[in-house]
Amino acid sequence: MLPVIYAVLAGVLLLPLLVNLCSPYFFQDVSYFLQFARRARQVHSYGQRRPVRTILHAFLERAHQSPHKPFLLFRDQTLTYVQVDRRSNQVARALRDRLGLRQGECVAIFLGNEPAYVWLWLGLAKLGCAMACLNCNIRGKSLLHCFQCCGAKVLLASPELQAAVEEVLPSLKKDDVAVYYVSRSSNTDGVDSFLDKVDEVSTESIPESWRSEVTFFTPAIYIYTSGTTGATVVLRAKFSASQFWDDCRKYNVTIIQYIGELLRYLCNSPQKPNDRDHKVRVALGNGLRGDVWREFIKRFGDIHIYEFYASTEGNVGLVNYTRKVGAVGRVNYLLRKVVNYELIKYDVEKDEPVRDGNGYCIKVPKGEVGLLVCRITRLTPFSGYAGGKTQTEKKKLRDVFKKGDLYFNSGDLLMMDHENFIYFHDRVGDTFRWKGENVATTEVADIVGLVDFVQEVNVYGVSVPGHEGRIGMASIKMKEDHEFDGRKLFKHVADYLPTYARPRFLRIQDTIEITGTFKHRKVTLMEEGFNPAVIKDALYFLDDKEKMYVPMTEDIYNAINDKTLKL
Repeated sequence: MLPVIYAVLAGVLLLPLLVNLCSPYFFQDVSYFLQFARRARQVHSYGQRRPVRTILHAFLERAHQSPHKPFLLFRDQTLTYVQVDRRSNQVARALRDRLGLRQGECVAIFLGNEPAYVWLWLGLAKLGCAMACLNCNIRGKSLLHCFQCCGAKVLLASPELQAAVEEVLPSLKKDDVAVYYVSRSSNTDGVDSFLDKVDEVSTESIPESWRSEVTFFTPAIYIYTSGTTGATVVLRAKFSASQFWDDCRKYNVTIIQYIGELLRYLCNSPQKPNDRDHKVRVALGNGLRGDVWREFIKRFGDIHIYEFYASTEGNVGLVNYTRKVGAVGRVNYLLRKVVNYELIKYDVEKDEPVRDGNGYCIKVPKGEVGLLVCRITRLTPFSGYAGGKTQTEKKKLRDVFKKGDLYFNSGDLLMMDHENFIYFHDRVGDTFRWKGENVATTEVADIVGLVDFVQEVNVYGVSVPGHEGRIGMASIKMKEDHEFDGRKLFKHVADYLPTYARPRFLRIQDTIEITGTFKHRKVTLMEEGFNPAVIKDALYFLDDKEKMYVPMTEDIYNAINDKTLKL
């Protein structure tokens, strides 16, 4: 009997070792799935409560438990939970009593990074209103488009963005939009001030009856750009590579959120003796190249990096919970039973999925790049875009693997290796990513096409050595009897496009090729890039110092490759 017991004990002790040898990520996969399942049950229970439990409820609980704990740190300013709670109460009262807002309505916010962003959002949440987060870099038609998508009738803007507001003010007033500066005074006719109205009202708690109709499916935020939430949050008006670690030390930061370019900037900054003198233990974000990942850890210490893949509107997300360098996630077979996603063959030239003789999509084998799609179900819904039914339908793929099925088209190309790790490859269609921002080529083309000497324009993104994503380039066909004017074009794009969306390179062509479906051909142009030694067409470079597009030379090209010229 004793030998049998010993044998059983030996088996029990050796089993984990054998499992780990056969499947080294088994326990991490199971642990991650159990965490996911627990969180899914938790979220489901929140939705069943009346009133439903939201992020606002979590904030209010923390404010009650730790009222004097720091919540927001900004420059030399510290706001506690109770201070933010009271300020957001005033916001809700001012919006309701002075501006006449009621639950279910939407307010657009046009601000940079500052504490007001947070307490304005919480105030809107207490009123049961949605907040549309307008990117503070956009201008003109782009700004109006984003505003009109959300259906807001109120715009709260920073007085620092006065010029941008005044540019679109006539259109806003025509649509009966009420515009306010988040300040105590206004220098613009037709724009009122908001903070003076906030100062005048009570800080008392807001009754739940003001948001009684809020459910789990009520829009809370319309997001056009990236954002984050947490416990104590440290904000900075603008990222600074030289001040980043000083800020981390000053505020005792333990977790940072990044985009790939941010960590590359830190790695490229001059080394200092105190590079490892900080309390940061976790970095969470996306777009981080493997070489930058290794360099960052080597230089700044053993910081746990969790790369993820996700999109605001998407129904699928991945997290690299094993911290495999370069990957955005891993195929978890347990989780995949719930979240049904696949990588399918995609024709980049035709800008559409490849289908077989039966009309169904084709799964790509491991090691090949494919389009990420995820089945739309009750557990993985796709809500679509605000004010954009056509765009919403374009993101739906039908009859993917069988008749009648419905999948979400992520618009992203990924690759799965033979160990089931997934890597981001590129975006497809008319969008590319630069400086952590998505750039819509059609929008940029529309702006460039307004210049009087431009007949036709094809905008695309090109790779730059040592940089994440793709930088903007435009192929231009000139109008007959017109001359290229680099200074005029620079002023035009500077007036109408944010810096990350301005075409950095131009290529003048006699003809712009199109596909059989009348779409601009981009693949060959993207592959040819901007090397003047290879391209015989006239090339130009956007020179910020000269404030004009200058002829592209081999010296400029080499300076970009040597990283002595910053983009």
